[in-house]
Amino acid sequence: MLDAFIIEEIKRRERLRREDYERPVVELPLPAPDDRPQRRTDTEEEKPSRGVVVIDLLG
Repeated sequence: MLDAFIIEEIKRRERLRREDYERPVVELPLPAPDDRPQRRTDTEEEKPSRGVVVIDLLG
């Protein structure tokens, strides 16, 4: 036979689980994604800045 503490703990966990299922859930209305992918033009595309690194190996 199970200890009274264990039985009460099982009942408490079942009660909490049941409350979670009964709790109302808020759903946000999200806009549907477009079916076609958006294309970027050359003017919209951000170009990375380029630089030069000089390493002196002769020291």
